[in-house]
Amino acid sequence: MQIRYPRPLQPGDRIGVTAPSAGVAPRHWARLEFCVQWLRDRGFDVVVGDCIEATSHVSAPKQQRAHELQAMLTDPSIAAVIPPWGGAGTTHDLVDLLDYDAIAAAEPTWCVGFSDTSTWLLPLTLRTGMATIHGQNLMDTPYDSPAGILPWWQVAAGPSSFTQYSPGRYRTHFDPWETDPAITDFPLPKAGRWRMLRGGDRIEVSGRLIGGCIETVGLLAGTTYGDVRTFGRNFEGGLLVYVEAADEEAFTICRSLHAMRLAGWFDHANAILVGRTSAPASGGFTQQDAVLDAVGDLGVPVIMDMDFGHVPPYLCFVNGAVGHVVVGGDRQEITQTFR
Repeated sequence: MQIRYPRPLQPGDRIGVTAPSAGVAPRHWARLEFCVQWLRDRGFDVVVGDCIEATSHVSAPKQQRAHELQAMLTDPSIAAVIPPWGGAGTTHDLVDLLDYDAIAAAEPTWCVGFSDTSTWLLPLTLRTGMATIHGQNLMDTPYDSPAGILPWWQVAAGPSSFTQYSPGRYRTHFDPWETDPAITDFPLPKAGRWRMLRGGDRIEVSGRLIGGCIETVGLLAGTTYGDVRTFGRNFEGGLLVYVEAADEEAFTICRSLHAMRLAGWFDHANAILVGRTSAPASGGFTQQDAVLDAVGDLGVPVIMDMDFGHVPPYLCFVNGAVGHVVVGGDRQEITQTFR
């Protein structure tokens, strides 16, 4: 398989906004409008689709959501697609409704997001070879990026190689957009570092990046929409498999990681990258225990508490790009190379 990278995003390009999962409730509409205008102020032509309002736990019936997403992915005038946010983890209802052959035949489009968004980003990369970005959703886009972390729209602008590093800080709260829909400040009050769970005190490791949110992509393991084992066979250099927990307790995460292991997710992994989480323990069984139980004896390095996923800040990972991670001493960085 050859990874297909969309052309660099630049001012004047059209960005499609659609909600393949959760729509936007009236109390958050002002934030949506602010984010759309924020992108327009930077020169982008933003088009908001019909699947955007919160009609239930999703924005529209599955056929309508799949049709709108498919249309945006195959429209040559749309350079990027971004949802307002993820959702309840139910976008599995549309992954089998997408025409992957048609998407593969079209000019590749930047797709970005995390949480339930990774449910459809993953099969797009696995089935079509199109690079996708695990990074900020639309509602997070206007935040000031902390030092060391690039916003998704700069990543999509197309540097052939870029390095991000941990700011050494994080936050566990989300802002009340109902009271301040135009907030852009991004304080990180808590200190935290990447750390080695397996592999020693220092490591440098490379591989193709692939992964997502455990609660959503874990349910694709063993299906054609989550066949990471076959994806890994395509690349002699191996994989960097990244995973992160949203909010499920540790026993559930442990079971999901075992299912992913049994489906071959880690067969070609040179390292496993684990995002920092605020998901709860199961009694005395912690989220770290869950990782150790499922993948601790695979003989590959495990790096914990990386800055991606549901605990901000939002490090961008390009699915399909070659990543090079360095952890040790004062260095906590990842370089990604594509094109």
